[in-house]
Amino acid sequence: MNERILVADDEPDIADLVCLYLQNENFQTIPCYSGREALEQIQKEKPDLAILDIMMPGTSGLFVCRKIRETDAYPVIFLTAKGEEIDQINGLAMGADDYITKPFRPLEMVARVKAQLRRYKKYNAPREEEDILARGALTINVRTHECHLGGKELKLTPTEFSVLEILCRKKGSVVSSEELFHAIWQNEYYSRKNNTITVHIRHLREKMGDSIEHPKYIKTVWGCGYKIEDH
Repeated sequence: MNERILVADDEPDIADLVCLYLQNENFQTIPCYSGREALEQIQKEKPDLAILDIMMPGTSGLFVCRKIRETDAYPVIFLTAKGEEIDQINGLAMGADDYITKPFRPLEMVARVKAQLRRYKKYNAPREEEDILARGALTINVRTHECHLGGKELKLTPTEFSVLEILCRKKGSVVSSEELFHAIWQNEYYSRKNNTITVHIRHLREKMGDSIEHPKYIKTVWGCGYKIEDH
């Protein structure tokens, strides 16, 4: 069965355009023209991925994302107006996996959707690599997509989990932002101005109670990248 993508934007022309390009790639689409409608369709349709406009009046995309994360871990991508960086950061904090800035390039949008779905699917696929990664008090179960620190479960988004998994598998080695970006989004174009990885690292540190000044787990190697060591 083709994946179902929920698209929510209060501008029907934009929602319909996004749906059209996704349908051309054989995705099934669920168009919604308000946050309230999106919440209703999420309960009825159970999509495989959601694309949400952040600034919908009434029920915002941020609120819809928060409600999704209460029960589901499928990817969420935000649509945000150019320059609204604070909304992008808030969106990632709410549990979104990525954001696309309007006006967007349709082919880039489709590529990001495919990358998120590929990454999400791999959690349910048979694995040859080890499923349990332990780094001191930090434990990751790749098969069940669970993460515990000192016995306490950390609620991570799919992207945050991917970042942490890559760093744990590369134990002791420095992984650059560009390497992390390509490992997660694969063929997506990388720009040094893109702060997506930086934002996800910051949210991981907050959830882990780690600090930038005196990190215990995720260490920054300035000018190079990030690494995790055993403790």
